Amino acid sequence: MRCCANCFGDRGLSKIFPTKAVATGDCGYCGTVGVPLAEPSDLTDLFSVVVNIYDEDAAGKGLVQLLREDWALFNHPRMDDFRVRDLLIAIMDDGDIGRRRYVPSDRFKSDRLVRWRELRDELMHRNRYFPNTKLDADRLKQLLGFLQAEDMPARWYRARIQAGDDPFSIGEMGAPPNKVASHGRANPPGIPYLYVGSQQETSVAEIRPHTGEKVSVADFTLTPAMLKLVDLRAPKERVSPFELGDEDDVGALRSDIAFLERLGEELTRPVLPQGAAIEYVPSQYLCEFIKKAGWHGVVYRSSVSDGINLALFDPTLAIPGAVEQWMVTRVTVGVERVP
Repeated sequence: MRCCANCFGDRGLSKIFPTKAVATGDCGYCGTVGVPLAEPSDLTDLFSVVVNIYDEDAAGKGLVQLLREDWALFNHPRMDDFRVRDLLIAIMDDGDIGRRRYVPSDRFKSDRLVRWRELRDELMHRNRYFPNTKLDADRLKQLLGFLQAEDMPARWYRARIQAGDDPFSIGEMGAPPNKVASHGRANPPGIPYLYVGSQQETSVAEIRPHTGEKVSVADFTLTPAMLKLVDLRAPKERVSPFELGDEDDVGALRSDIAFLERLGEELTRPVLPQGAAIEYVPSQYLCEFIKKAGWHGVVYRSSVSDGINLALFDPTLAIPGAVEQWMVTRVTVGVERVP
């Protein structure tokens, strides 16, 4: 049987796949209709580089589980463990590969996540501007390069709660002036960024309104092709081991994915208002580093809606449009018992 790029769900492999395709038709594994197809054996070299970063160990996990957990592969609904195992057997020409147990090789251990935790604690509680804990700046810059945002919308939205019945003017809907810019999830006090959401509802949810309040929502237009944005929403889904081609590079990237995911969590973690001035310090440090590295902003998940958020470092890069007035008709709250 032949396979298609949809079987794997990997961005990098999807770019490479057309060079491996030998026909067009229906995929024998995930069932996608009318797509470029490749012989599984033609993917052996690509997968060998990835498989080689794991060592056999009876106490380890199956290769299917590791590839799912470490690289978010095989996320197609039809690619259950049995189909994935059969596909891996065909790719590696090894009938026993689905039965063996593996662990990540000790050759590629990384202390970057530990060092971030140490730096985070130091920034919050001991040394704010001249911390003793150092990150590998060159490696972090390299890792950010794997996370460049793609397929971003051109239109974004910002919301403000009104004091009365009159909506804000478009001139009042941009980033606040320097003198009144308070600490934010991404910006330090006095350094305003423009926070926008991908949907009107997202922008409203992010300002935590109460039922019955009126909200002004402005649209802003960006030119995605001219912006370099770091996408911290789901690093495992963005990085691809197949684009590297070198076993050492793949092993090092796998060791650093947990670090990248932690950076994404810094921008989405719920923070109580009374602790925000301190709790936001690590994410502010991270965003200042990203800005210094030449990026224009950071894309991150919304913790209160289905949309996504963007912190734009230079507000003048967004072209203001029009303002609409919205009424908050309902606010929902989710709770769970604390054990």
